[in-house]
Amino acid sequence: MKNRRTLVIALAAAAVAIGGAAIALRAPNAEAAVQNGATAPGFSVVDSNGRTRTLDEFAGKTVVLEWTNHDCPYVKKHYNAGNMQALQREATSGGAVWLTVISSAPGKQGHVTGAAANQLTTSRSAAPTAVLLDESGAVGRLYAARTTPHMYVIGPDRKLVFQGGIDDRNSASAASLEGARNYVREALTAVRAGRAPEVAAAPPYGCSIKYAG
Repeated sequence: MKNRRTLVIALAAAAVAIGGAAIALRAPNAEAAVQNGATAPGFSVVDSNGRTRTLDEFAGKTVVLEWTNHDCPYVKKHYNAGNMQALQREATSGGAVWLTVISSAPGKQGHVTGAAANQLTTSRSAAPTAVLLDESGAVGRLYAARTTPHMYVIGPDRKLVFQGGIDDRNSASAASLEGARNYVREALTAVRAGRAPEVAAAPPYGCSIKYAG
């Protein structure tokens, strides 16, 4: 009876994973936080256009991961002011890849369909390389992402060089952008110069990610 119950639970978990945008992970512990200087864990997840995207496909490139929730006031601060879009364009024009990740579960704040995600990108004049639909939250948990926004910068050697808050202003007020120290911009500049960023980790701030379960 116990073995049968275990099998049922395992099958149910597999069904959830398949239904959650067919995410496949290559990591021993999906709850483990990634460490700066360590190899960023690989993933495979469907984007807003229905295409499967992997970290492997961007080998040799700097990659920025941005966790987002369009209804979060902290996210709105950066997008309404054009701050996030400007940073996206700076990054991609410099050869980096920008992946916006949505880990909100179906029925929870911030969850969107692929079409809605594309509409948001257009209406906000955003410029990510791709928007990843992490409905099951597997990728978010793999990276221990906690807030929106929560930012990660991965170097061309696939080592994690920065993680945490986008800047040093834990506020949802647009006025806080004035004079803010943008850690992601600093990390990208450092990577281009072949050196480690002065700040490799900063406290993430914003809304909690609306994970499933």
